[in-house]
Amino acid sequence: MIEYENLAKFNFPFFEEFKDAFERVLSKGWYILGEEVSAFEKEFADYLGVKHVIGVNSGLDALTLALKVFDFPHNKKVIVPSNTYIATILSVVNAGLKPVLVEPDIRTYNIDPNRIEDAVDSQTVAIIAVHLYGKPCDMDSILDICKRHNLVLIEDCAQAHGAMYKGKKVGSFGIGCFSFYPTKNLGALGDGGAIACNDDDIADKLRMLRNYGSKRKYINELVGYNSRLDELQAAFLRVKLKKLDEINLHKRSLAEIYLENLSDEFIKPVVDKDFYDVYHIFPIRHKKRNELREYLLKNGVKTEIHYPIPPHKQKCLSGIVDEYYPISEEIHNTILSLPISYFHTIENILKVCEIANNFLKVHG
Repeated sequence: MIEYENLAKFNFPFFEEFKDAFERVLSKGWYILGEEVSAFEKEFADYLGVKHVIGVNSGLDALTLALKVFDFPHNKKVIVPSNTYIATILSVVNAGLKPVLVEPDIRTYNIDPNRIEDAVDSQTVAIIAVHLYGKPCDMDSILDICKRHNLVLIEDCAQAHGAMYKGKKVGSFGIGCFSFYPTKNLGALGDGGAIACNDDDIADKLRMLRNYGSKRKYINELVGYNSRLDELQAAFLRVKLKKLDEINLHKRSLAEIYLENLSDEFIKPVVDKDFYDVYHIFPIRHKKRNELREYLLKNGVKTEIHYPIPPHKQKCLSGIVDEYYPISEEIHNTILSLPISYFHTIENILKVCEIANNFLKVHG
């Protein structure tokens, strides 16, 4: 069986360093906002090319606090892609703002800049650009829109650690929000997240917001939250950050095998020299997606669907967002994620290609 993901196998190369990191944290006896978090924040900031990284509890918290830090008036509008993971939209709702869904480019699955302009009005305050599946958005176009309409740019980089647009890492264009959920290319061994920025005042405020609105113990200046990246996860992340480029290169090499060997009857990810994709997910599309998934499983290949239900169809967003997004629905009804983990081999991926291509011979 070719598994879709196996976190024990993914993390096996790091086990010894993880053990050392655990012993280091355990022996220090300081488990919240200590030296490990500070060191990771500095190392990740250097990696991204930004001034500040603020570790928080999750990717959702990163997005929510990135919105809260600006103190936008209640119910102002934030533009998000209609096919994003639900967390992006939940962050807007949790921040007391109104999500405005904009359809993606059917080729890239990222928000379509040509559609953003029509969604901007006098109530719009921000755009969340989601680098979905590890593919950077068209940042030049989005930055231009933000500049002309005086909008805050927030980047949802939950699936795009190390991805680059024209040689610049995502998360460094606006306020970058990251998740370290264990399946990510840079994944912890539990929940975790971070916010990246270049503004000193915003960084100071975010550090207070994550810690009860406090800069000094027992002195609370803001209505804050308890959202802190803990020492142990930071120590584990420091281990994996050193190997992030290697992880990304491995996944890119597996993606090349898919791109070269999968039949063109499958809709494969588009490739462009300006976009350095890191393939957190390798998505393909096919009109017989469900039959394809079943065929692959019967022949020893596990897959996933990212995501089976579009956000506007989720019960929690009923009455909050509109109900008709045909491009999003087309993507959600046809997309399938193929195995592409750090532990997968060239032979694994060639086998997946062979089985998937055989499906076409059987099912047409």
